[in-house]
Amino acid sequence: MSRYRNTVGAALACALALGAVQAAQAADASKEKCFGVAKAGQNDCANLAGSHSCAGQSKLDGDAGEWKLVPKGQCKPMGGLSLAEAKAKFAAKKG
Repeated sequence: MSRYRNTVGAALACALALGAVQAAQAADASKEKCFGVAKAGQNDCANLAGSHSCAGQSKLDGDAGEWKLVPKGQCKPMGGLSLAEAKAKFAAKKG
């Protein structure tokens, strides 16, 4: 029973964190999602693969499916990808 409570608690915490991040994104139009620049454990939220839904759960540096919020206009100079570019790269990798 304790294991079930821990799992439910962790899922609830992730859901709340996801909501907070989405609200912060909506409020801050001076930032953009930049895919492929997050270091392992430093992503901002869910990835394109759907293997996790919380911040800080990326496993690899520079994974194209992981993203961070960066100041608008700074993604490309950092070598990052837009959402459309990241989805295309992810789809090509799967297929």
